[in-house]
Amino acid sequence: MPTLSINFDPAVIAHLMKASGDDTVQVTLTLGTGGKPSSPRQVVPHGPLADLMQADLLKAGTVLTFHQRRANRSGRAVVTPDGQLVVDGHATPYPSPSKAAEAVTGNVINGWTLWHVEDGRTLDVLRRELESRNPQ
Repeated sequence: MPTLSINFDPAVIAHLMKASGDDTVQVTLTLGTGGKPSSPRQVVPHGPLADLMQADLLKAGTVLTFHQRRANRSGRAVVTPDGQLVVDGHATPYPSPSKAAEAVTGNVINGWTLWHVEDGRTLDVLRRELESRNPQ
């Protein structure tokens, strides 16, 4: 029977130690060959967030949040390397900011204007920054 060996980078362990009980932590496993660990394959972002990620305005692992005071609800999501969003409390990643926001609010909503990065900018502001870099 084959042996399964899982090795975690120390940065992963440090991240897990800082996570609270309510955080969703996504772990991706890749198959290795022989007795050596394989080098991770490069994941190319796709979907609505891909342009922001390729321009380094948004990185895998970025935490997005929102708080709606009147509705008394908050959301937290993490950007995956392939450009999807993993929302706390949901096992399946969402392909767009709006779908991720809808998963939290239960309503059709513009996720581009709802989700914020740590410095307070919305995804829509990041998208406009990218457009200003590349005028047509």
